[in-house]
Amino acid sequence: MNDWNSTLYLKFERERTRAARDLLAHIPDFSPRSVYDLGCGPGNSTELLTARFPQARIVGIDLSDDMLDVARGRARGADFVKDDIASWRPSAPASLIFANAALHFVPDHRARLVELVSDLEPGGALAAQMPDNIHDVSHALMRMVAADGPWAPRLLPIAKTRVLVGGVDEYYELLSRRCARLDIWHTTYVHALESVDDIVDWFEGSALRPFLEALNAAERAAFLARYRAELDAAYPSQSDGKVLLRYPRLFLVARK
Repeated sequence: MNDWNSTLYLKFERERTRAARDLLAHIPDFSPRSVYDLGCGPGNSTELLTARFPQARIVGIDLSDDMLDVARGRARGADFVKDDIASWRPSAPASLIFANAALHFVPDHRARLVELVSDLEPGGALAAQMPDNIHDVSHALMRMVAADGPWAPRLLPIAKTRVLVGGVDEYYELLSRRCARLDIWHTTYVHALESVDDIVDWFEGSALRPFLEALNAAERAAFLARYRAELDAAYPSQSDGKVLLRYPRLFLVARK
């Protein structure tokens, strides 16, 4: 898979970081010794963690060289490691594991959540947030365009591998007996973007990547043009010309 594009991802830094701030705000007051930021990306979440826990050793973990290069420049109080969050384990029990918009990329994220709770020290916390928009219009249109074109034989298998985020009751049953305390909530953010072109850019920097990487340059242009046209019909402009992107997210904070 090609590397992530930090510039495209950070075009919506304010919107993307909002969920990280909300997740951080729900972490109980304590003094962690070790903090791990799984899927740290360009370091916007790591930067928040260094400000909240200045005495802790903070480590950002990501598989993208581009993202890590940017993160090292902005969160200078943290260490960074290139590793796969699907298999990473701390060398010693962790005080806090933070995963903002990352674990939904792990094929079996439910088993991974259980594993991460087991990697906490007594009193430690796992804080995770996952986008829950696989059934939203923006993602349904991705799958529709993938299935309706000369690229369908290549893209349909990719569409079938998208990881589903479950309901709050599922994660409660999965983790509650393994934790001293478990908080779970679901929030739908509404982002006012300039146009449907911004929606395309948003997902070109994230959810569209697996589809686009299977296409050549001409096919990518055709796919994005078709996707943009479908979005234009599905997202009407508001009176000020902007479009509203609804973005549901699931949050959990587990205290061991």
